Amino acid sequence: MKIETFEMERMQSTWENLVEYDLSESGVRPLTLRELMEMGFDLDSFLDVPLGYSQSNGTLELREALTQIYPGATVDHIEVTNGTSEANYLVALSQIRPGDGFALETPNYMQLWGVPRSLGAKTRTFRLRDPFQTGNGWEPDWNELERAVTPETRMVYVSNPNNPTGSILSEAAMKRIVERCEAVGAYLLADEVYQGAEISRERTKSFWGMSDRVIVTSGLSKAWGIPGVRIGWIVGPKELIAECWSQHDYVTIGPNKLSDQLARIAVTAANREKCYARTRAVLSTNLGITREWVRSFDGFLEWREPDAGAIGLMKYNANIPSVELCERIRVRRNTLIVPGAQLGVEGYVRIWIGGREEYLRKGLGRVAEEFGVVSGAVLPDLY
Repeated sequence: MKIETFEMERMQSTWENLVEYDLSESGVRPLTLRELMEMGFDLDSFLDVPLGYSQSNGTLELREALTQIYPGATVDHIEVTNGTSEANYLVALSQIRPGDGFALETPNYMQLWGVPRSLGAKTRTFRLRDPFQTGNGWEPDWNELERAVTPETRMVYVSNPNNPTGSILSEAAMKRIVERCEAVGAYLLADEVYQGAEISRERTKSFWGMSDRVIVTSGLSKAWGIPGVRIGWIVGPKELIAECWSQHDYVTIGPNKLSDQLARIAVTAANREKCYARTRAVLSTNLGITREWVRSFDGFLEWREPDAGAIGLMKYNANIPSVELCERIRVRRNTLIVPGAQLGVEGYVRIWIGGREEYLRKGLGRVAEEFGVVSGAVLPDLY
């Protein structure tokens, strides 16, 4: 199959290890192996474990631990994958056929814009409405949802908490989306990888259990802060999980043995809460720094602060395309941020707020230098 370039991922993979300041990331700064050892991982014992193949759909121990997060799920409702991206990919690969309808919420992580199109799906979008126009939060445009989700729609994709806005759907909105999917017979694929990264509010409600048409994907990358182990998962109907496993056999076969072992430690209830608390502490501090930085531009930047996640989606007041603006910042300031155009919304940039405080301040200072040129604003004195 021919697939279009995933613009944001290609931009990041090209430049993120070459720039001095990478503010294109999207999770909290990662944990170390030493920190996971302090949570109970026995590295010394693992040194004697033969590095053969692990269970391809995830070990029973890991899947059993994950059932504790999703009430009513059994090990047969769960497939362990190499990150949430593979989870999303396997769901689409196993379910989408040429001519199917596919509906995508925007702005979003645009993986499931390119993949369904490569499989021959007729892909439509529905917007989260711009809060600077409505005066409300990032809630769906319900008219667009009904036009996009029709009896021909095979699957609907949302991320909640959302990447890149950091917004969280209300329970009423969640219910309305589920009801629309049930009415037309579509699956709802809910990417919940940011659940647990809430900054100052209660844990985000999962879509799991709201309908037998719901599929949830998640992983250790964002709220847990362990992206490098590449562990994600799918939770869904048993028959669909079996179909995803069949696709998995053709792609990466399964996760590696060390990652599975590390994930078993991380997802225990006590360690899960430790990871979430660490994430909340980092983001609470960094949100204050970023808030002050945004205010320093005297109107050049606007944002609705994220409810969850280590990212800030900011609207800028200048007549310059976001890709061009971000390229200027990369070339002139040696700093990487994400253009809104690569997330399905023009006139915005996405900036990482999950790093160490000193790194964040210096990176924002670099961005401020170029924003100052574009806007004529006085530069912040934070840096």
